Amino acid sequence: MHRVVIAMTMSLVVGSLGSSSSAADWPAFRGPHNNGFSDETGLPTEWSAAKGEEKNILWKAPLPAPGNSSPIVSGESVLVTAAEDDGHKRGVYCFGRADGKLHWKQVVDFSQELPTHKTNPFSAGTPATDGKVVVVWHGSAGLYCYDLKGGKPIWNVNLGEFRHMWGEGSSPIIHKGRIYLNCGPGAKTFMACLDLKNGQRLWTVDEPADGDGQKRTDGAPMGSWSTPQIVTLDGEEQVVVAQPSRVIAYRPSNGETIWFFRTKNEKGDLAYSSPVFGDGVCVMLGGYSGGASAFKPGGKGDITEAARMWYKPRNPQSIGTGVIIDGYLYVPDAGPGTIRCLEAKSGKEVWTDRASGGNHWGSIVVAEGRAYVTNQEGATVVFRPNPEKFEFVARNDLGEQSNSTPALSDGRIFLRTFEHLYCIGGK
Repeated sequence: MHRVVIAMTMSLVVGSLGSSSSAADWPAFRGPHNNGFSDETGLPTEWSAAKGEEKNILWKAPLPAPGNSSPIVSGESVLVTAAEDDGHKRGVYCFGRADGKLHWKQVVDFSQELPTHKTNPFSAGTPATDGKVVVVWHGSAGLYCYDLKGGKPIWNVNLGEFRHMWGEGSSPIIHKGRIYLNCGPGAKTFMACLDLKNGQRLWTVDEPADGDGQKRTDGAPMGSWSTPQIVTLDGEEQVVVAQPSRVIAYRPSNGETIWFFRTKNEKGDLAYSSPVFGDGVCVMLGGYSGGASAFKPGGKGDITEAARMWYKPRNPQSIGTGVIIDGYLYVPDAGPGTIRCLEAKSGKEVWTDRASGGNHWGSIVVAEGRAYVTNQEGATVVFRPNPEKFEFVARNDLGEQSNSTPALSDGRIFLRTFEHLYCIGGK
């Protein structure tokens, strides 16, 4: 709750998901508050899967294929997506929280041949749940809704073809009976709001593009893989997402644009991570080691010039999303494999550290004053956010590749690697 109190004093609240989920659930990508922060306690800081040295590994369940999606947790269920057969089979898998046994699975057959990058297997999106149903987006294969308890299909909808040389990656979120989804990248990209009960489109807003959805007219790459989040600004809830060349806030009821901030990226219009909000600041790090911007969020219309606080044209590669705590941004880099601390309002780098030993595609999650982030080698670094120095707590290596973000729930950490789903906790 400390984090929410801080945000409220700055007239900015990152909203929690509107659902019937319990406080211990992790119902969507980056958790119950859309921002990586958790109220969980009693989480382990050390674990090991090395043979003969196992520690705090309660169970591990085999997965059918590698994937970049992250697990979610609701009640006694842990869910994750995976795709097989070069994306021709795209599935969601539900495991028992207590023992890791597979409770049910739903696999969609998809005949189209679509491109993706070798580092981004299909079904990269993380599921979302309200505690009763689960929603999963399989990109061009469609958006599906299943009963959480038994996996019974409820509805599905085809949102179009999303063809991009690097594949898809955005995840749906659920808020107050509605689904919000950043549909793209591709020739046609748009923000969509759908009714959770039946999948009916309530509104869609197309995102204009300078190019064909894959490359700008100057040949530089473009696309957004960013997941929306619910933020309260100026006394109203807003749906905020990073599009290829701007951060934009939509009115949840009708999709009306409230405000937008134009980002700059000389290497291409690329949004991999999500905007980071905190303490009256929003920071957006562009992909492909491109531009980073900070601005004061809120207002009406084009706020770019009036709201800009700083801009840096060159930065480390950003894929996972960071957090802002007490005015400092902690960010995981995807190349080089560093963790950095910056002053959020000035962009000044305070410190940088290589304790992780690998590049990060996963986002930072925070609980009990500790931050957790997993690198591509499957090692999770635990540290205490401290602007004075990198305060190392532990480094825990599972020995399997991972591009995912940990889920924190009821004293347990759920981690997805390319090979297994792990449940980590004290005995």
